[in-house]
Amino acid sequence: MTKIAAWGVRSATDTVAPIAIERRALRPGDVDIEIRYCGVCHSDMHQAHNDWHNTAYPLVPGHEIVGVVRAIGSAVTKFVVGDRVAVGCLVDSCLTCDACAADQEQYCYYRATGTYNSKDRQDGSPTHGGYSSAIVVREEFVLRLPEALDMAKAAPLLCAGITTYSPLRHWKVGPGMKVGVVGLGGLGHMGVKFAAGLGAEVTMITTSPAKAADAQKLGAHHVLISSDTDQMKAAARSFDFILDTIPVAHEVQPYLLLLKPDGAHVIVGAIDMVQLHTGLLLGGRKTLSGSAIGGIAETQEMLDFCAEKNILPECEMIRMDDINTAFERLEKADVKYRFVIDMATL
Repeated sequence: MTKIAAWGVRSATDTVAPIAIERRALRPGDVDIEIRYCGVCHSDMHQAHNDWHNTAYPLVPGHEIVGVVRAIGSAVTKFVVGDRVAVGCLVDSCLTCDACAADQEQYCYYRATGTYNSKDRQDGSPTHGGYSSAIVVREEFVLRLPEALDMAKAAPLLCAGITTYSPLRHWKVGPGMKVGVVGLGGLGHMGVKFAAGLGAEVTMITTSPAKAADAQKLGAHHVLISSDTDQMKAAARSFDFILDTIPVAHEVQPYLLLLKPDGAHVIVGAIDMVQLHTGLLLGGRKTLSGSAIGGIAETQEMLDFCAEKNILPECEMIRMDDINTAFERLEKADVKYRFVIDMATL
């Protein structure tokens, strides 16, 4: 075991502060990564505050990690020292169940191992995330970071990116399709970029007219103000697919009315559902579904797609000691659109 520098919390009422953690010695299939940048996800804040009532302390958040390989185990074949790499929300799974065999490790029947707030499958030790100087990860869960991607901006792709890319790919979004993206935040802005990059006609659906200019800069072809009754009526039955990124409980009925027959409304936020009348689904054979992150193969596909299309998140770089202010600003949605920690400031 090796002690390394990190920032974390020891209780739900603590602010994020320096904390010493241990990383395991290299197993034969492990990759040791020097962390250069780590994105800040809403999940980090929720887990730190125990908002989901499942946090094990002490906790070191961070699952949007990019860095450089500094050592490899004796059995590693995919990476060498000096490679640019990335790690997302998962660091292990059973790799044998039907979901894992289908490259859907995020849906592992025996529960995938999270990058933080989880337990190592071999020794039961707690996993700690990217608010740290280094991380040791099983080779199968390390991703190659294309040279074309700016390392300082790529980190949010490992959660916000794949969370929005995966449903777009699963529902085969592409040319000739009309796509609505609900909510312009950390997830929504990536949804707009990806849907446009995949060739769809993209509409940002928002309650705020002030967000129209930003949405169009990000690649949206149209903006639909959902609080405008006339606009919503005019847009009825016009969308093939709606990506819903709103992170709090909300009515989905108005958006279901926007779908064409056989259209799909997909939620990517963990929210409490408001009561729904199923007639809205029956009248058009519509689908209301949810989606989490993607598997490792799909995440690599996304990174390669971003390199090809020059797609990167809109980021605000912060120092490690700015993290508590960043959490406060996240609660107020005061960021365009993702924070990234420069780990050189650890």
